[in-house]
Amino acid sequence: MKIEYAIIIKNKTRLESLTERFNTKAQARFYIESSGGNFQEYIDEHEQFCRSFLEIQTGLSKVIKNKVVEREFVPSYIFSDNNLIVVVGQDGLVANVAKYSRHIPIIAINPDEKRYDGVLLPFTVKNFMKGVYSVVNENFSSKRMRFAEAVLNDGQKLLAVNDLFIGISSHASARYRITLNGKEETHSSSGIIVSTKTGSTGWLSSIFNMVSGISGITNPGYPELNEDDLYFAVREPFKSIRTQTGICGGMLKKGSTLVIESLMPNNGFIFSDGIEQDFLQFNSGATAEIKLSEEEAVLVI
Repeated sequence: MKIEYAIIIKNKTRLESLTERFNTKAQARFYIESSGGNFQEYIDEHEQFCRSFLEIQTGLSKVIKNKVVEREFVPSYIFSDNNLIVVVGQDGLVANVAKYSRHIPIIAINPDEKRYDGVLLPFTVKNFMKGVYSVVNENFSSKRMRFAEAVLNDGQKLLAVNDLFIGISSHASARYRITLNGKEETHSSSGIIVSTKTGSTGWLSSIFNMVSGISGITNPGYPELNEDDLYFAVREPFKSIRTQTGICGGMLKKGSTLVIESLMPNNGFIFSDGIEQDFLQFNSGATAEIKLSEEEAVLVI
C-alpha cells in the first residue's frame, strides 16, 4: 500500500516536563539549582533534541506529509496502513509505540547519540532519509520484534515489546499463585518481570546487575535469548510458612506458558513497557497466561 502520511512520535524533554511542573522555566531552574543540580544539563539536552527534531521534520516535509503525535496520545491513536511511523527519542519510546503499530513500518531515530544508547534506534539525523525512501519505495530491510502477551481469563490482552510487569500498584507485596510446567507455588514478592529478547538489555538486566552487586559475582549469567524466547524473573520473593521461592526465574520457550492467579483483593495490575496508564486490572479472581505472542512489530533497519 502506498505510504501517504508520516506520523512523527516524540516525547516531552525533561526540561519541558520540569517547566510544566513548576509553571515557568525560571522556577524550574531555581528548584534544580537550589537542590545542587546542574540545570544547564537539562537545557543542553533540550536544545539538542529540538535541533535534531527540526532537522528531521524539515527533511520529511520535502518528501511526505507528516504530523506530530506526543507519546501520551499513542495508546489511543489509530494508525493507518498507509502511514509511516517515525519515532524520535530514546529506546523506550520505540517499545511504547511498537505495540500499537499494527505491523506498520517504524523508522526509529536517535536524536542525541551522546546521551542515548540507541539499541532500538538504527537511524541518526544524518541518515534517516535513506530509511524513509526505502519504505516509500517498498524496498526496505526490517527487524521483526516479537511481543510478549498477557491474556486474562476474561479475554483481555496486553502486549509488550520489552517487558511485562505483573504485581501490585503500591509498595505492598504482590500475592499470587504461579504455575510453570505443572509445578505450582504461592508467592509474596515485589512482582514478576517477563522480558522479550528486545527488552533483555533493559529492566531485566537491572535485576541481574542487582544479583551481581549483592553476591559479588562479576558475571551473574545473563540469559541468552532469541526472538522466540521470553525470560521471567520474580523480584524479591519472600519465603514463609505460606509462600515459596522455588519458581523464581527461567526461560519461556515458544509454546510455553506461565500461569499466574491473582490473590490480591485490590490494586493488582499488569502493565507493559513502562506505560502504567495502559494496564490490566489483576485482582482476586483474575488469572493471566503469559506467553510469546504471534504478533510482532516491524522495525526498519
